[in-house]
Amino acid sequence: MRGRKRGLAADVLGLAAAVVVLAASAHDNTADTALLDRAAAQTDTVQTTLADQGLKNAVADHGAALGIGVDIIQRNPADRGFVPQPKRWVVEQTYRTLALHRRLLRDYEHRPASSESHVYWTMSDATARRPTHTSTPSRRGA
Repeated sequence: MRGRKRGLAADVLGLAAAVVVLAASAHDNTADTALLDRAAAQTDTVQTTLADQGLKNAVADHGAALGIGVDIIQRNPADRGFVPQPKRWVVEQTYRTLALHRRLLRDYEHRPASSESHVYWTMSDATARRPTHTSTPSRRGA
């Protein structure tokens, strides 16, 4: 199966702290476990992560073994349709920023490491634009 699955750990500002790129056929729990490993290896300040309700207990146990607390945010059963979840919306905004860059919009890369490096390059671009309040050019050219 072609395609990539990106796992992204973002800080409170929406900047990528860790990135994992796997084949699209990989299970979400595999990606989450790899992402916890990567976040623990790259940063020593991660204490708590927020995750959606699809996360399995094995991933939460793996995070606890690494010294990272995994808080699963449950959706309110009374809500209908799409409702942004508090705090987790930051990651969705980061994915939106990634989608504005053409190279990450499609699967052009042969190696997952190349795709990961493009995610970090995109986040560098977004960080450099923040002080001047300039926006990232959209893929439509407008």
